[in-house]
Parts: sequence; C-alpha cells; structure tokens
Amino acid sequence: MTEPTTLADLPLREDLRDEHPYGAPQLDVPVVLNVNENPYPVAPEIVADIADAVARAAVGLNRYPDREFLDLRADLAAFLRTESGAELTPEQVWAANGSNEVMLHVLQAFGGPGRTALSFAPTYSMYPEYARDTLTTWVAGRREDDFTVDVDHAREQIRRYRPSVVLLTSPNNPTGTALPLATVEAVLEAAQDAVVVVDEAYGEFRRSGTPSALDLLPRYGNLAVSRTMSKAFSLAGARVGYLAASTAFVDALRIVRLPYHLSAVTQATARAALKHSATLLSTVDELRARRDETVAWLRGNGFDVAESDANFVLFGRFDDRHAVWQGLLDRGVLIRETGPAGWLRVTIGTADEMQKFRTALQEVVGQQ
Repeated sequence: MTEPTTLADLPLREDLRDEHPYGAPQLDVPVVLNVNENPYPVAPEIVADIADAVARAAVGLNRYPDREFLDLRADLAAFLRTESGAELTPEQVWAANGSNEVMLHVLQAFGGPGRTALSFAPTYSMYPEYARDTLTTWVAGRREDDFTVDVDHAREQIRRYRPSVVLLTSPNNPTGTALPLATVEAVLEAAQDAVVVVDEAYGEFRRSGTPSALDLLPRYGNLAVSRTMSKAFSLAGARVGYLAASTAFVDALRIVRLPYHLSAVTQATARAALKHSATLLSTVDELRARRDETVAWLRGNGFDVAESDANFVLFGRFDDRHAVWQGLLDRGVLIRETGPAGWLRVTIGTADEMQKFRTALQEVVGQQ
C-alpha cells in the first residue's frame, strides 16, 4: 500500500516547515475563559432579526455578493459616529472576515519582501504570522515593565528599522494596556513614511475617559484604526472585523482583497446586528465592572495584575504557570497560557463563571 503523504513530501515553503497552525485550545469544559469572547449570547429577538436578514439574503445566493458593501460600511461609520464621535464616510471604512483578515489586508498592501512590520512585545501573537504570511520582515520592540510603550524607544526602533507598517494595540492583547493618544501621535510623527494601525479590538471595553485613536484620523492620512464585532458585540461566530482610515488607505486594501471576500450572509448578519448595537453592547458596563472587581480580587490575594482596559486580565507571577493552567483545567476552568513567562490571562465571564474561576485558582495555588 502507498504510504500516506506527509508535509515532508510536499513542496511547502521552507519558512513554514516548523510552524504550527494558530489557535487557542477549544475544549469542552464548563467554564471557558480563554479567548476573550463576550459570555452572553445574542438575545432571541436579535437572533430572529439576523435570521430574517440572512433568509432574505439567501434568496439571492445564486449571485455574487455586493463587492463594495457600501451599505454595511455606512452602517459601521454610523456606529463609530455614535460610539466615538468619529465623522466618517462609508468610503473611509473597510470590513472583512474578522479583524484578522483586515490586518492581513494591511500587510498585503503595505508589507511584503524587503519591507518591515514593527510592533512592541508582548502583544497579539498573530502579528508575526501576518508578517510571515506576506513575506514581511517582523521586528518586535519592547514594552516597559508596566506594558506601556516608551516613546523614545519607539522612535529609536522606527529610526533603526524604517518600517513600512507599525502595529499598535490599544487595549493591548494579552496585557489589556491602553495607550495614551500622545504615544500614538508620537509614533505617527516618527513614522511618516509608514502606515500606523491602532488595533482597538477591545476598544469598547476601555475605561471612561480613555480616548480612541479615531480622534486622530482627521489629522493623519497614514493612520488606521481597526475594530471587531467579535468581542463586545457577542458576534465572534459571525467573523466581522473592520477598519477606519483615509479613503486612500482603504483604496489600497481594496487592491489586495480577494474578489467578493465578504459573503452576502456575513453582510446581512452584520447589518442586522448593527441595528441592535445598543442592546448588544448593553453588557459592556457590567463586564467592565466585573473586570475591575477581578483585578481588585487578584491583587488582594497577592497576585501581580496588569492594568486592563479590555475584557480580560493578565495576572501572575508563577514559577510554573503551566501547572496552574492545568490545575484550573482539571477543575473545569479553561483560561489562556499566554503573555510573558510566569503570567496567565483570564477572560471576564459571567458572575458565576468568575466565582468558579476564583474558587479553582485558590484551590490550585493552595496546593502548591
């Protein structure tokens, strides 16, 4: 019999030979707090509206979807106007299958062989994969001990590496750290030959008084602000991410997108959900409060905790974080083993889920 084909038998790119697919564990456990989802399901009346919109879209599935999806882009612009006061035209908004695809479009358009993407670690672990997949050189500067970005260090890294893409995450994943606008502006001024993307996937969870980089869009044509409907909107399964920028920036992404990349079903789902944005986001204040309670509880029990403007908390420090992660998993609580050595990240869940997390963590640490 013929032996099964293995990767070694295929002409895989050499730089991918030792790589593994990205992904957090997907395990069937009672308490899932590892991928920063909103723990609350979409309300039945919104589900009904989405289902109706999808059914109407299904009638025309024999045709390709609207390639430019300007109606969806107009709805997203209207949401950002309400949420952050940003005045945007539909042509200044882009969308794709999750903010992951949006960011990949950015690297396809502005990265590539002979070009460099710069960010500051620890940060989102997919960034170097976007760079790898687009044959873009990846450079990671450092964050400070409190996970902020030092402006002088950022300027030095930009001078040294002359990146074509700079990725700033605010609130940062996995630390939850929000960046002051002064830091973003300093990077923009230093990186005038690059595009600067501020990834605000968790922007809706930022604390009161924390501004959005959307405020800077009128002044910087090389700035883009990325968002998602996966987190605060409870729509992780819909895969809808979007970006706001200058029309020229968006036009660059239109060049590299695949034809008809956003399905009619996805467009219908997103537009129906946006009509209910106030209801879908009604849990945000509760999750913010529970995040702050979790931070206080962890600190009160002797853990180091990073300041968070997101719907998750990074905490530590552990000599053997994997043992703690495994101990929690053994008790039915799944969190994320990510970030700097010695740290773990927990997503903010329901009140019951967070109580089970606290109880399990006390048991695990008490046994060590």
